[in-house]
Amino acid sequence: MEQLKLLFTKDGVQYQISKNRTVLEENSFFVTEESSENALSEKITSILGLKKYKEVTVISALNHFTLMPEGFKEHDLGYDLISFNAPVNEDQEELMLSVNKKFGVQFYYNFPKAIYQQIKSLEIPTNFNFSGEQFLNNISTKNQKEIHINLYHQQCEFFALDQKKVILYNNLDVTSEVDFLYFIMFTLSKIGFGIADTQFFVYGETTENETFISELKKFVKNLKIVYDNIPNKNFILNGK
Repeated sequence: MEQLKLLFTKDGVQYQISKNRTVLEENSFFVTEESSENALSEKITSILGLKKYKEVTVISALNHFTLMPEGFKEHDLGYDLISFNAPVNEDQEELMLSVNKKFGVQFYYNFPKAIYQQIKSLEIPTNFNFSGEQFLNNISTKNQKEIHINLYHQQCEFFALDQKKVILYNNLDVTSEVDFLYFIMFTLSKIGFGIADTQFFVYGETTENETFISELKKFVKNLKIVYDNIPNKNFILNGK
């Protein structure tokens, strides 16, 4: 039986169907101004009905989140902590927790309750995770200042690490690639990362965001494209 992986982003879903680690199908669906109000829900229903799946993995890259040290246990504060970064609607959002032991951090994140219940109604093994935690699992770090950037469709997330410690994480919904660049460079100045001594690593939709990368290269000296989402090879969906 096949395994289904779903990656939810700002305006849509990316999905991958695989069997015995072989990708059988990978595709994306994005909501536009012309889409109906229930377009995303209807697409999820369609995807869930394609096969009888052995298991489902759900990864949220939605920017309703907060980052805390591993071991923080006041879970009842999750919604309040997230509300400092993004509007929260407890009636419509499920509070989730994702822990990364490798770097000693944990994420509280909200996931649309209607879609959560839609997936859980399948009554098959389902694993929910946050893209930031998955991202951390997929990268290799050294004892240096590093910025790791994962690019999506009209969205990006990035980590600042120093001596293998997470200094900062953010997840941005923007329509302009120049906005990506401005925010990341602004962040560098705030956390004291110098351009000359910071290593930049880029992953994901690098072809779609070519303008961002070309502009970034004008400012930074040490930049490496580590992973490009070519067909059937999605950085986050193919992660550990």
